[in-house]
Amino acid sequence: MNAFTERTKRLLKLLGHDEEPFGMFYSEVKPAGGFGPKDGEIFTRERDAAGEIDWQNALENFSCFIGNIWQARKKKKAAWLSHDACGCVGAGFYSGMYRPYLEANIHYVSTGTRNLLIEGEYYLPTPESVRSFMEDATPAPAGAKYCVIKPLGQFTQEEEPLVVVFFARPETLNGLHSLTCFATGSHLAVVTPFSTGCGSIMAWPLVYQRRGEERAVLGGFDIAARKFLKTDELIFSVPLALYGKMLDSMEDSALTHEIWQQEVKKKVLRSRLTWKNEEKEGKS
Repeated sequence: MNAFTERTKRLLKLLGHDEEPFGMFYSEVKPAGGFGPKDGEIFTRERDAAGEIDWQNALENFSCFIGNIWQARKKKKAAWLSHDACGCVGAGFYSGMYRPYLEANIHYVSTGTRNLLIEGEYYLPTPESVRSFMEDATPAPAGAKYCVIKPLGQFTQEEEPLVVVFFARPETLNGLHSLTCFATGSHLAVVTPFSTGCGSIMAWPLVYQRRGEERAVLGGFDIAARKFLKTDELIFSVPLALYGKMLDSMEDSALTHEIWQQEVKKKVLRSRLTWKNEEKEGKS
């Protein structure tokens, strides 16, 4: 991964971006010192149908994966979840720890719940529309005991990310979007499907890849997860094979040409400075 990491540093320099991307992968080893949920409810469809899930306990031990990633970003450590400690029924599904999806979650994301203690989110209009989404976004089964996301530079020679994840504001996203289209030769290379924050990282990029479609996923539009992202910040997730193409193409792309380097990149740096000052003043 050393050469891979060095090329990522080159990409960050071209972009003018100051935060190292993270990589998502599966591991049998729990990250030391990482951020993850406590052991909690087992969210299987069988337990849900039998009324065996203690939803009060699930709510009391709720742990948003994007929230754990937020802590990992601040401390430059790993975030993780597992079958026995997933913290959130949605994260358990999108990570492939639990399949199929639960009917309880179908109702929660739409207009009301059957037996939960909180109202529906009203993100999609009906349980049927949520079911259609979850059928479309169903991930492959989890590849190991833990789903882990950590800074790309912390990967060992034996580890390889399945997805590379950037957290960035629109000026930087402009460069990533342009590079993705250039690397693939496709005007459809970046997509923005409906999703939770964690679903745009763990599920959708690999769903598209399994379909044979080279797609980067622009996410971070999950209303409930916005509190764990900076103001104006979004998530850009890329399967590793596509990310490799982006790195191979970056020197020939618009990122090395004058219109980016002399014009747009200045806006990237200006955005960084503006938000740095806002954060110091506690306004972001």
